[in-house]
Amino acid sequence: MSANPPRTALSAFGTRRLIMSAWPLRSAMYVLSSVPIAMLLAVPLGLPAFPWALLARRVATNTAQPASGLILLVLGAALVAALGPLVARPLAAAERVRLRLVDHRPVPSVRRVPFGLSWYRQPLTWRELAYAVLLVTVVPVLYSMVAFVLVLIAVCALSPWLVPAGEINFGVTVITTPPQAVPYSITGFAALVTVPYLLTLVAGVHGAVARALLHPGAADELHAELVEVSRSRARLVNAFEAERRRIERDLHDGAQQKLVGLTLQLGLAKLDIPATSPAAGAVETAHQQAKQLMSELRELIHGIRPNVLTDLGLPAALRELADQCPVPVVVETDLPRRPPEQVEATAYFVVAEALTNVAKHSGARAVTVTARETAGLLTLEIRDDGRGGADPSNGTGLTGLADRVAVAAGRMLLSSPPGGPTLVRTELPCA
Repeated sequence: MSANPPRTALSAFGTRRLIMSAWPLRSAMYVLSSVPIAMLLAVPLGLPAFPWALLARRVATNTAQPASGLILLVLGAALVAALGPLVARPLAAAERVRLRLVDHRPVPSVRRVPFGLSWYRQPLTWRELAYAVLLVTVVPVLYSMVAFVLVLIAVCALSPWLVPAGEINFGVTVITTPPQAVPYSITGFAALVTVPYLLTLVAGVHGAVARALLHPGAADELHAELVEVSRSRARLVNAFEAERRRIERDLHDGAQQKLVGLTLQLGLAKLDIPATSPAAGAVETAHQQAKQLMSELRELIHGIRPNVLTDLGLPAALRELADQCPVPVVVETDLPRRPPEQVEATAYFVVAEALTNVAKHSGARAVTVTARETAGLLTLEIRDDGRGGADPSNGTGLTGLADRVAVAAGRMLLSSPPGGPTLVRTELPCA
């Protein structure tokens, strides 16, 4: 046994022990299974190409007009491009499994994005369609030629037994008697030795083409990894947002209510204790601390996700932020529909952080906040007339804002020349 046995039918072709190996049998199984697959594929893949068949018929009958021919050509191309990948995708998955008959090397499958425009942007999608077209068009022609050669060898080998049933016409000669057939029979039986090599060669070439077209390249694998990273990031964001909502609910319905009860109890106790009692001062201090703690807890809950955002939506929440900002803020909104929860929360906290930066660092006298949605894209602009020169590396929270926006598949742009004005523009997809 060889230290490095061949891993593909094509690499096994030409080895001295090919006939004694399993490669000819595996190749025969691969070739024979290709025929019904090509026949089954011809129907769903042929329907989108019907305009091309109609065009070919008109050309054959000399009835094709240039304008109608161009329309049929473009229509056929559009249908094949739009519907062909739907047929090629499951075929490719099956072919990757069947390829193991003639190629022991694994062909990894690529994690796909959900059906949509991004699917058609994958190079692998079009290579799979190209393979499907080859399987329907070129492979039947090639296999028909192989079948003709095999039938010819079989007829030659069996010609002495076939002649009594009738003459055998080979085109260049006609055999009418068994003695005439003997040389052809000897040639046919000798040619039988080449059949394993022929099948292995044909299956090996077919397998090599299939591997070249169906194996995901580096770009496909990188694209799949990026898609998976985006999906996992979206799942993490959704889980994080759900956890934030749960914490907010628990604090609001649990800790805050208990703290309100404690504050009331301390207030009642303060009324019951005489002012001259030594405990009056301690109860008063505890009462004030409880009220301060309740105020801080309310602010904490508001920072997790304000009720106004949940109940009334982004425009009302932005107006509340504007009212709380020490710098005069003008809010302009044009939102034909309510954005998704994640987008809404991201937009709110972007504006909240931006207004905090304006109040602390800019020295601005006026701020304008604009929110509008066009073509499924929510655009936020926070513009102030401050001194400018904002630098994300100075710890003003701009880097965190950009990261938060990126998690929502958006982008943030900053323009802050020295002397101002400063513009923070955020784009968030709402789809």
